[in-house]
Amino acid sequence: MGPERADDVFQETMLAALRAWDQANPETLRPWLFTIARNKAIDEDRRAVRRPDPQAEPDAWPSDEVTDRLEDPVWDEVMALPEKQRAAVTLRFRGDLTHREIGLVMRTSEGAARRNVIEGLRNLRERINDE
Repeated sequence: MGPERADDVFQETMLAALRAWDQANPETLRPWLFTIARNKAIDEDRRAVRRPDPQAEPDAWPSDEVTDRLEDPVWDEVMALPEKQRAAVTLRFRGDLTHREIGLVMRTSEGAARRNVIEGLRNLRERINDE
């Protein structure tokens, strides 16, 4: 999903949150909203795969920005982590969520979320130090 669709996905997220507002828990509002946003972004990515872009040039993707991120050796190591560790580390350091919020997003306990972050960081350190 490119920046041209990000505003639309944001609006879809806010509309979905507004529709479900009466179900929201004030104590878990942030992870609840992150979950809605994640699901809307996934939906948009799936739609984008099915929707051809007649104006796109064959060499227009990946952009330099995407290429730079994909070539980041730390990102390669994060992507190689087991799924739960990868998600927990990403939510902690890219999403700036607390362990409690990570647990809510991942539908697990706060302790399990903390353990996934710790284990993910330990695996990253080992992989990076080995290289």
